[in-house]
Amino acid sequence: MKKFVMIMAAMLAVSLSVCSQTNKAKTKVLVAYFSASGVTRGVAKQLSELAGGTLHEIKPEQPYTDADLDWRNKQSRSSVEMQDKSSRPAITDKLANLKGYDVVYVGFPIWWNTCPTIVNTFMESYDFKGKTVIPFATSGGSSIKQACEDLKAAYPKLSWKEGKLLNRASKKDIEEWVKTVSK
Repeated sequence: MKKFVMIMAAMLAVSLSVCSQTNKAKTKVLVAYFSASGVTRGVAKQLSELAGGTLHEIKPEQPYTDADLDWRNKQSRSSVEMQDKSSRPAITDKLANLKGYDVVYVGFPIWWNTCPTIVNTFMESYDFKGKTVIPFATSGGSSIKQACEDLKAAYPKLSWKEGKLLNRASKKDIEEWVKTVSK
C-alpha cells in the first residue's frame, strides 16, 4: 500500500509538472511592428523568432516615400502627421483575430521622440483587454522613454510592460529582454 501511494504521488507530481509546462507553452505571442525604412522590421523578425511569436506588419494604406519621411521638411507627410496628435493614418492588412494572443509586442521607429501616429491607428483598431502589451523601438538617437509614457497615457487601461529600445541589439540582448518581460 505504501508503495502504491508513493507511485501515485510521483505520477501526480509529473502530471502537475506537465500541466504547468503546457500552460506556459499556450501563451500566444504577437509581434506587430511598423517599419518605414526596414530597420524596425529586422528587429521585429528577430524578436518574433526569439519570443516564439507571430509576426504582423502594421502597413500604411499609403506607403511612405523618402520625401514623406524627410523630418527636416515641415511639410513632409511624417512631419504633418506628427504635428497633428489626432492623425490616424489608415492601415491595411488588418489582423483577423487579436483574441488568440496573450502578449502583444508593438514595435516602431521613434519619430519626434515618440511613436508614429500610425501606431495609434493600430492600437485603436483592436481590443487589447486582457493582453500584455510590450513596446519596442529603434531610433537614430532618441530613447523610448517618451514613447512609452505617451502610449501608457493614451491607453491607460492596458496592461503595459516596460518597453525597450533595440538598436543594434544582439540576439542575446533580445533573448534576455524577452525573458525579463515574460515574467
